[in-house]
Amino acid sequence: MGRSVAGVLLKGDTVFVARRVPGGEMGGRWEFPGGKVEEGESDQEALVREFLEEFEADIRVLEPLGETSFLHRGQTRQLAAWWVELLPGTRLVLHEHVELRWMSTADLAGLDFADSDRKLIDLVRDLSNRMQGSPADTRSAGRNGLTG
Repeated sequence: MGRSVAGVLLKGDTVFVARRVPGGEMGGRWEFPGGKVEEGESDQEALVREFLEEFEADIRVLEPLGETSFLHRGQTRQLAAWWVELLPGTRLVLHEHVELRWMSTADLAGLDFADSDRKLIDLVRDLSNRMQGSPADTRSAGRNGLTG
């Protein structure tokens, strides 16, 4: 079974989402950035590589949030969501996307998400709610046992 990762990047009560370039199966749809984990690569290494390739962005991978599964070209894949943060001074440059937004978690359901990423919305809301409720230690979000 193949494996993919998604990086959940929060700023205050907003979350970072990006809309892919038109064309292909996920063209024009919104996602939490990430991609396929290559052979011999850890989830964390894949996220760092994907953010560099897609946005020229340096990130720190903080902790796993949960996993789900989805079908891609008839094959079942696992999607692992990770909480990530941008390193200070990092600017975002679009390479594989046509638009990016910092969205309120309450507004995420209104976007045309890739089916795999839509399964992560509740998990992202849970993390945002925990962060808003515990400003002293925002890294105590823990795992969410999301399954698809």
